[in-house]
Amino acid sequence: MPSTPFHKILIANRGEIALRIMRSARALGYRSVAVYSTADAGARHVREADQAVCIGEPQPSQSYLCIPAILEAAASAGADAVHPGYGFLAENEDFARACKRAGLVFIGPSAEAIAAMGQKAGAKTLMQAAGVPCIPGYHGDEQSDARFAAEADRIGFPVMIKASAGGGGRGMRLALSAKEFPELLRSARSEAVGAFGKPELILERALVAPRHIEIQVVADRHGHAIHLGERDCSVQRRHQKLIEEAPSPAVDAALRERMGATAVAAAKAIGYEGAGTLEFLLDSEGNYYFMEMNTRLQVEHPVTEAVTGLDLVELQLRVAAGEALPLAQEDVRFDGHAIEVRLCAEDAAQGFMPQSGTMALWRMPPQLRVEEALFPGAEIPPFYDSMIAKLVAHGRTREEARRKLMAGLEEAVALGVSTNQAFLHRCLAHPVFAAGGASTAFIEEHFEELLAPDSATDERVAALAAVLLCEGAAERAGRRMTHTLPISLRFTQDGRTLDASVVPGRTGGFEVHVGELAFGIELLERTQTFVRFACNGLAERAACHRDGALLLLHYRGRQFRLEDRTRVAARKAGDAAGDGKLRASMNGRVVAVMVAVGDIVEAGQPIVTLEAMKMEHVHAAPSSGRVTALHVKAGDQVAASRVVAELALP
Repeated sequence: MPSTPFHKILIANRGEIALRIMRSARALGYRSVAVYSTADAGARHVREADQAVCIGEPQPSQSYLCIPAILEAAASAGADAVHPGYGFLAENEDFARACKRAGLVFIGPSAEAIAAMGQKAGAKTLMQAAGVPCIPGYHGDEQSDARFAAEADRIGFPVMIKASAGGGGRGMRLALSAKEFPELLRSARSEAVGAFGKPELILERALVAPRHIEIQVVADRHGHAIHLGERDCSVQRRHQKLIEEAPSPAVDAALRERMGATAVAAAKAIGYEGAGTLEFLLDSEGNYYFMEMNTRLQVEHPVTEAVTGLDLVELQLRVAAGEALPLAQEDVRFDGHAIEVRLCAEDAAQGFMPQSGTMALWRMPPQLRVEEALFPGAEIPPFYDSMIAKLVAHGRTREEARRKLMAGLEEAVALGVSTNQAFLHRCLAHPVFAAGGASTAFIEEHFEELLAPDSATDERVAALAAVLLCEGAAERAGRRMTHTLPISLRFTQDGRTLDASVVPGRTGGFEVHVGELAFGIELLERTQTFVRFACNGLAERAACHRDGALLLLHYRGRQFRLEDRTRVAARKAGDAAGDGKLRASMNGRVVAVMVAVGDIVEAGQPIVTLEAMKMEHVHAAPSSGRVTALHVKAGDQVAASRVVAELALP
């Protein structure tokens, strides 16, 4: 087979995956070219590449999804190869063809292989013909609402609606009944168009609490293909993975061999070249069913690298250059256990709502493998996926890996933008996950437990914050806290209003009263971003960031937002409640307005749908009433807290 040597790689992606690819490329002597939207001008992947080219505004059609702009960037930088990373154009057969026509080596499978497996409907037909077990469903060409409703009735509820193109949980909805099916079908189709530019959908029978198991394969153009074992990706929210591990607690050696052989046979059947993943659902009886093939590198590939000792990006580069795989199936060895969590800029308590803004303080644990691209002061734009880092732990046993990851996750500091850090820690600590029993229903079944408040931690933070806020107020006024009279203050802690008093002691400590509780606080060591303190004699550490009356604290793996409101008149109870105004919960784009002025709506009825970080979020009526005003239309870009609709309440 002909070789296809290259020397400079343009990475058609952003953030942590761009940096990950650069690392392996440099180790092999390749130079790298970054592309970026104007929103990413200050990003790390731009600064650390050998060269960088701006490809337009952050709108997808003008930047990372714009094929002509990327090809022009490659030509201007003299790149002779393109690595698509994951997401964006990684599974776009048109992009692979365009690269080939431009004389660029596409570091991935052929356009034909992407086309064969990129559409879920066609992929299922191919797999069924190859004897691979598939979930019953509908993947026909007729895409009318009436046909889908009839097919859903035939399959039987619950039924899963899926975008035929793409992956990553976009365009997926679980319909439990025929009543909710039409709106979920509309929403899935809208999100599929927004994420992949294609409205086609398929239906599948929804399995009850299965495991999500995927098999990593690598193949070369010389006819060799191997698998690198499985990853368990069952812990998900909104059909998107949060925690992945290798090997799976539910897969033994015999099942691994069967699933691996199936995956390798599927790869060979389509002449696959490069790294790819076959995804399956595994039921409680040990039966597995093909879902889809991801014809690219996966977000969770580091856990496979940890247990095999292989560099998957290096294998991609070698295969793309025309080399044969450097190992056979019998050479693959598995060592220990690895677990990865996806740190996302989102608010778990608010339905995993994406967050954007400035990351004021950012420090990751050195003892873990961390894939990230942030720094203190980095901007997290609202235009892209909410994942901001991956933290990976490897241990001799699953329990050792879990323990290491929990410790590192608690140590990680991300202040300024809400993240799912504490939620991930609680998932890892939950007895069901600890026992290896988590299915795809894990988060839904245990959601309330995973969000349960920790009042003891909240109270200690309130006492520490009272002291730091008092000191901050004194510093702004040019005074020092040297007197022994009580200082009264009012502050908010993550939206909750607290009253406190602080009495400075003669020896440097403080007596703090928060509500009915009393604490002794002593500040032992302080910098601008760190405080070591003792609370009732127990010495601990916290990371901190102060900006005027605003104080951000990272303590015991959690982020706290506190604001001094002492000089602000307390708002009367009910001022903000029941005003009939529906406000945007985040920065985003309006994709649908479901009502008109004059409509009578019920509490919880959908009013406006916003899209942020590639996900749709329905904003519902806070109470029953009549729509008196609509301030947005489809296509508008809105900022968080903007009033989008008004209701006259009964």
